[in-house]
Amino acid sequence: MIISDSDRARLAIRLVEAVNAAATGTTVLVPLHHPDEVDVVDQWCKRTDNSVLAIHDEAVEVYRGRLSDPSSSLPADRMPGSRLWMYTNFHCNLACDYCCVSSSPQTDPRSLSVDTVHRAVKEGIAAGVKELYLTGGEPFMHPDLAEIIVVCTAAAPTVMLTNGMLFRGSRLAVLDAMPRDNLVLQISLDSPTPDLHDLHRGVGSWQRAVDGITTARSMGFNVRLAATLAAGEPHQEAALNALCEQLDLRPEDTVVRRIAKQGVATRGVVISRGTVVPEVCLTSTGVYWHPVSATDPDMRVTTDIFPLEKAIDAIRSEFLDYRRKGDMLAAAFPCA
Repeated sequence: MIISDSDRARLAIRLVEAVNAAATGTTVLVPLHHPDEVDVVDQWCKRTDNSVLAIHDEAVEVYRGRLSDPSSSLPADRMPGSRLWMYTNFHCNLACDYCCVSSSPQTDPRSLSVDTVHRAVKEGIAAGVKELYLTGGEPFMHPDLAEIIVVCTAAAPTVMLTNGMLFRGSRLAVLDAMPRDNLVLQISLDSPTPDLHDLHRGVGSWQRAVDGITTARSMGFNVRLAATLAAGEPHQEAALNALCEQLDLRPEDTVVRRIAKQGVATRGVVISRGTVVPEVCLTSTGVYWHPVSATDPDMRVTTDIFPLEKAIDAIRSEFLDYRRKGDMLAAAFPCA
């Protein structure tokens, strides 16, 4: 789309009105009518000594003024290095058609050992990590998951992402043995009814996920619901909030994630190191910029996992360099 001069003028007026009404050091949301307008906003901010902070679905977040500290606009829990993600394994009982890391029952597990997790947690905490996140694949397919959970929860608040479908038999016993303190189970549920969820994840997966949520809650676990949705599906988000009440969850315990054009996904948000706020992610093949791109060679920061502090420092340095230059239209891509 080529933005006309009249559209540029109208956007400039919106910017002037919104930003001038804000106090220096605060942020405002400027509505956008088309994604191409982001470039216009960025150019305007550079000319007027303001800063683009983040891009949302239908708006851009502008900080009034130049950031003397490029990281000052981010909450403490979003600063690179405050979270450490670990892919316990990559194989999964499902083969979702938008999986960002191409997981399936046939995928090479590429599992992290307990010793690797233990060292990563120890070095991560020493480097400033405050929260730990375990994902996959499906973590409940890792044979040593119980030991990994003990290591993580003893060190820091831990969130484990799971599809919630394997809570039976020996794996139910593994779940029951896990600590309730310092652990949140984030269970995937994409829609308030089976249609959309099962379309992407397989017939019957919605009901098994709901059963998993019910089982985990009955066993005393803190549970968070995570929905992966395409942009433009706000009706699904509202309906999910209603479902939360039925499942004894609070609406604030819902995380909505967008589909990223990674892995097997053929559509979704296109991300790069310059367009997404990093969340340090460890896999058996190295350290990556963000968990949503943990198989993308362009998003791998280093193949050397240890010393982990070196990788974390490299990510922080590159991120802050983007922000200082003012050419990073960084948006948080929340996975949890």
